Order: sequence, then structure tokens, then C-alpha cells
Amino acid sequence: MSIQIFGTAKSFDTKKAERWFRERRIPFQSVDMKRFGLSGREFDSVLRAVGGIDNLIDWDGKSPELDLLRWLGDERQKEDKVFDHQELIRLPVVRNGKQATVGYTPEIWQAWKTEK
Repeated sequence: MSIQIFGTAKSFDTKKAERWFRERRIPFQSVDMKRFGLSGREFDSVLRAVGGIDNLIDWDGKSPELDLLRWLGDERQKEDKVFDHQELIRLPVVRNGKQATVGYTPEIWQAWKTEK
């Protein structure tokens, strides 16, 4: 299992995810979204794994770009906008190879752990 946790230091759910993996002694790599973000390939991989752009967006956020996204009908335009403004992504993004989750989802991580 090769875990990457993309998040920010101020994200409560990112801290909870890191604690969840630490408590189970599962090694992980933390990636600061503000500093590094997701590369193009990582973004596409996560997008496929979570089932589309609407599942990746933090709809409860406070960014003015969210209003624009609500009105965009074209999925590709939404994807481009979110890639350019990665602060719109719900955190944490947790990757395990080609699998990925957004938000705090320990029930899925537990399944990854038992798949070994």
C-alpha cells in the first residue's frame, strides 16, 4: 500500500486522515496542496477514481469560483477551472495507487488495508 495524502495544515479532515493512518501504522506521504497541488496526471487519476468532477469539488467552500462552477454545464470546463483553482477540491485527497478518495472516508481506507 502506497498512500499519499494531499491536504493543508489548516484542514481538520486532513489532520484526521493523517492520524487515522498513523494510528494503524500505515506509512503515508503528506503533500501540501497549497504548495504543490496535484499534477495533471494525478488530477486525472483522482478524477476517474472518485467518479467525476462534481465529487471532487468542495461545494461547501467559500470561493467565488464555486458560483461559476454551479452554472457551468460542460464537465470539461469545470475540470479545467478546478485544475486551475485547486483550492476548490475537497480535502483530503487520499491516493492508494489508482484508487483515491476525497474527504474523510475511513471506511474505504479500511477496505484498502484488508486488500493487501
